[in-house]
Amino acid sequence: MATRTTTTRPMRPGRVPSADQAAAASLEELVAAYTACRKNKRNSASALLFEQHLERNLCELHAELTAGTYQPGRSICFVVTRPKPREVWAADFRDRVVHHLLYNRIAPRFHAAFIANSCACIPGRGTLYAAQRLEHEVRGITQNWQRTAHYLKCDLANFFVAIDKPTLFGQLAMRISGEGEAWWLQLTHTILFHDPRTDVEVRSRPELLRLVPPHKSLFNAPPDTGLPIGNLSSQFFANVHLDALDQFVKHQVRARRYVRYVDDFVLLHECPAWLNAALARIDAFLPERLGARLNPRKTILQPVARGVDFVGHVIKPGHRSTRRGTVAIALRRLEQLPAAEVHTVANSYFGLFRQASHSHADRARLANAARRRGHCVTSDLTKCFRGIGDG
Repeated sequence: MATRTTTTRPMRPGRVPSADQAAAASLEELVAAYTACRKNKRNSASALLFEQHLERNLCELHAELTAGTYQPGRSICFVVTRPKPREVWAADFRDRVVHHLLYNRIAPRFHAAFIANSCACIPGRGTLYAAQRLEHEVRGITQNWQRTAHYLKCDLANFFVAIDKPTLFGQLAMRISGEGEAWWLQLTHTILFHDPRTDVEVRSRPELLRLVPPHKSLFNAPPDTGLPIGNLSSQFFANVHLDALDQFVKHQVRARRYVRYVDDFVLLHECPAWLNAALARIDAFLPERLGARLNPRKTILQPVARGVDFVGHVIKPGHRSTRRGTVAIALRRLEQLPAAEVHTVANSYFGLFRQASHSHADRARLANAARRRGHCVTSDLTKCFRGIGDG
């Protein structure tokens, strides 16, 4: 097997050269990053603590960044069990502000180079966009379901935990190479190569931690390997990492119809033999170029007429519906949740189900489950309201 190569050697941690201080982030950029960061995290403990002395904290953070002395702080690790057990690593709010600062500056140039069917952590390209793009591609290759076609669906094994940081840094450095950008490249290096395991507070019980398979735990990853799931920087870095796969599939394999959402991707073609050949080339490319590998248990090749399960949607002739398993979980959760949580969870699922083009039956079942818990639902089955006496 060929060894991985990078085009840029990793930088050594240290202070940013004084000649590049003028290229550091401005205080205005830091304030904009803080504003973006607080949208969904304002009520978290670390966000509230940061806001108690907001002006002082922003000025101190800006001074550290400008001097090149900034280092990430403590992370919080906990385990979520849906849809399957996995670790989530939450950076301190102060560090999240820095993640947004870097993202705001460098992300647009990467987004401009991504293919149109690359989704996730790109403005306007979430799960709904991915499902709609795949549905569009399926309709195109089948001439609106009048012709036969096949799909190849693949998933990367242990994707986030197995990402090789030196390889990823080489990919990032290729586009952070303009005049006066050494400061931004050093900040990228600081964020990417920070090992959250060196300063972490674990907030899950040991029995929950044991539910995560050892090979999927960041605690067991080799040095300079793996990204913490849960940070904006990790999501963005992962997309940059897999852009190499997108470019290979589109320009070397020459797949006309291809959609990727994080590490799940689908290729469409009229001929299953062509898809098998494409699979062999991708299977050889990933370990050589990215140090990644496919999960053979999640590799599927079959006719599109059987339905394509992707990002929680199932695309079949004439309609796109929510995955059956997701609907079953939603109904079961509404039956078992404490009364105080039913309203919020029900509305979350109503929003999810509305994304499918054919969701009336699923929303009706969800509405009946909410009514049984004492809540009211709008006549169009799109929103749940608290019932009388509900806390």
